[in-house]
Amino acid sequence: MKYNSLNLELLKELQSMLTVPIKYDEETLERYSKDETAELKAVKPEVVVFPVSTEEVSGVMKFANRYSIPVTPRGAGTGLSGGAVPAFHGIVMSLEKMNRILDFDAANMMITVEPGVITGEIQKLADRHGLVYGGDPCSSESSSIGGNIAENAGGNKVMKYGPTGYHVYGLEVVLPSGEVTRLGGKMIKDVSGLDLIHLIVGSEGTLGIATGITLRLLPKPKYSVALLIPFPDIDTAIAAVPKLMTGSGVVPTSLEFMDASSIKAVCSFLNMEFPYADAGAHLIVEVEGSGRDSVFDDYVKLGESAIEAGGLEAFVADNRNTREKLWKARKSIAEALASISPVHCMEDVSVPMASIPELIKFSEEIARDRGLEMIAFGHAGDGNVHVSFIKGDMPEERWNEALPLALKELYAKTTALGGCISGEHGIGLKRKKYLASITDKAQLDLIRGIKRAFDPSYILNPGKIVDL
Repeated sequence: MKYNSLNLELLKELQSMLTVPIKYDEETLERYSKDETAELKAVKPEVVVFPVSTEEVSGVMKFANRYSIPVTPRGAGTGLSGGAVPAFHGIVMSLEKMNRILDFDAANMMITVEPGVITGEIQKLADRHGLVYGGDPCSSESSSIGGNIAENAGGNKVMKYGPTGYHVYGLEVVLPSGEVTRLGGKMIKDVSGLDLIHLIVGSEGTLGIATGITLRLLPKPKYSVALLIPFPDIDTAIAAVPKLMTGSGVVPTSLEFMDASSIKAVCSFLNMEFPYADAGAHLIVEVEGSGRDSVFDDYVKLGESAIEAGGLEAFVADNRNTREKLWKARKSIAEALASISPVHCMEDVSVPMASIPELIKFSEEIARDRGLEMIAFGHAGDGNVHVSFIKGDMPEERWNEALPLALKELYAKTTALGGCISGEHGIGLKRKKYLASITDKAQLDLIRGIKRAFDPSYILNPGKIVDL
């Protein structure tokens, strides 16, 4: 696809339709040239724009179509797939200024927001009204809701609440042509036509730009308890996961795991002590409910089941401070990894839950064979594993040779186990070539056909997921 470049005359025209000044100084272009995908090369846009309304977003898209300029939408830049990297330069459209709460409807338990609202702010507002927003990515304090929707973000509470898409009931969307459409609303049930909402959710900003988002809220559980359970090794920890639920009869809200290397990294990063820090693996299990006694019964059953399944101990975090300390450790692993090695590759493979030990063992063999270090952590309850390869002191040339081979082997094993190459971070630029090699032609053609139907000019976030 051939695109045009922006000249001074076009920049002036672009500015004329926007309230906030456009930026094209080197510092800004550098800042908006990448997301948090550590191993991808940055690509500078020609200009960054900051629309403040649906009308301005629409105007930019019409401008882009008129002059064949690619547009890359961007939320908070916390993505881990290169989805916000402007692969063909052009315009980066930052939605950070569209950060208003548009409507809080306690009676219908719905909230409508703009895409630039930080997810944690939605959670806090819901909490103040005795409600909860169930979408809980680990990056909730820094990621925006628009980015969460673009990637259909997962998180710590998927077992109970599901990923982001489960909570999206209405969208205002600017299509690549600049047309505006409204999908869904505050209705719980809606089969009036195709389910276009959940086609937009997870489409990585390639089919449209959500400028208004209606989310369902739920009653807030009154009591919450987390358990930290160390195990002698990964195999025993993961094998314990189904036993925890079948043995106790309890489905927890969260069920996370961390291997020994990730615990060591985060303890060093946070300068904190962790019970059984030398254990082979830890599970974090959280249960919540409306009754103190029922929650007590549930966590006692889970703890007993964990010990029976090989757990070394069950530490109880039954107040807010201890729970937050525990979750801070889990949610800080990515930061700890970046502090160890700014260049690393955090993967997002997802397999059937019982296959996690085999996947991790194979990943360790890959790392050993390729001379890489690695850690593994993730969501044991849904099979989503963040296998992370670390460059460390490895020379750049060796890293550039070893990593693609390691990823090819990891993805092949993942698919052989009945899994997929991304559970919550997305394909973007990072995994595009691998998706093409492991997905059948019929499905790839469907994806391309949908892209063409929405974006015949291939203007919106080109270069992501598949090539046309």
